[in-house]
Amino acid sequence: MDDDAPVWHQPVIGETLPRAALALPGLEALQLFTDARVLSPPISYLTGMSLTEVGPGTARFDMPITGWLVGPHGRSYLGVLAILADGPLGCAIHTVLPAGIGYTTTELSLSLVRPVPEEGVLSARARVIYSGRSTALSDAEIVTEDGRLIAHCTTRCAVFPAPAVDSELGDLPVRDVAVPPHAPYRQQVRGHVLPDEVWDSHTGLEVLQAQASGELPAPPIGELLGLGPTAVAEGSATFSLPAHGWLTQPLGLVEGGVTACLADSAMAAAVQTTVTDGRAYAPIDLRVNFLRPVPPDGRRLVATAEVAHRTRSIAYTRSDVHNEDGKVVALATATALYR
Repeated sequence: MDDDAPVWHQPVIGETLPRAALALPGLEALQLFTDARVLSPPISYLTGMSLTEVGPGTARFDMPITGWLVGPHGRSYLGVLAILADGPLGCAIHTVLPAGIGYTTTELSLSLVRPVPEEGVLSARARVIYSGRSTALSDAEIVTEDGRLIAHCTTRCAVFPAPAVDSELGDLPVRDVAVPPHAPYRQQVRGHVLPDEVWDSHTGLEVLQAQASGELPAPPIGELLGLGPTAVAEGSATFSLPAHGWLTQPLGLVEGGVTACLADSAMAAAVQTTVTDGRAYAPIDLRVNFLRPVPPDGRRLVATAEVAHRTRSIAYTRSDVHNEDGKVVALATATALYR
């Protein structure tokens, strides 16, 4: 293993649902993971997030709070919570779908109640609140181990007939699901939280410009996912992210929460460029509309963000996420408070 290579360049571990499993009722397909018949998908080994409970209309994911999840301020982005939330929100809907019916996430929203703590485990518990012929809705609460609410989340999914499957699943043996010590989230954290003297002596724009040029190092979340700034100006920022295999969810696509995290990172940076005189900012909410799926083909996603409106106390931002073909993958908006 090359110690200098990015974490996401390492060989991918984890599995996606076998194609034949897509012909099963949704609950039975997901139970292949909880019954250890299929290994967790790569995104689980990357972040530590895992499906821990699944039942009719419900799903729960847990994720350890590691040093990998923070940005240059030493705090987690709201987008990191989107990675955790997207799994159970979609899986809860999957559990109520009969055989031959598929789904895709079209909208994800999060409202932050309190900052992410620095240690412990977060749990996202989701439930279906509506399931119809073409649309399904679910919501979730992200809580700490002692039950403190961190964020409330909702999703809307499109429901549709799935392509026919021409193979049988067969008998799947029980697998060894022990997490290997070389799983990325268990490795020594790379990246840097910038010290107070950097923030005290530079504006937010100057810090981001130095990160984009490589003069300042990437934060841990950038090292883990591969995202980072490519261009910044006052009130705007552009971030990119390679759609690598570590980002894959159970259906074999890049998890929507990762796309949301990319958009949120760009929007947070756009707000940061407007911060001066020792002020800070705090995220309030995030909303993302997904327009097309993203395959883990290694090609780059690019999020362009701008501060659409701001007052002395609040900033409203928006972001477009494009693939390398220039097609829009997602549209996002967010709100942040100046402190």
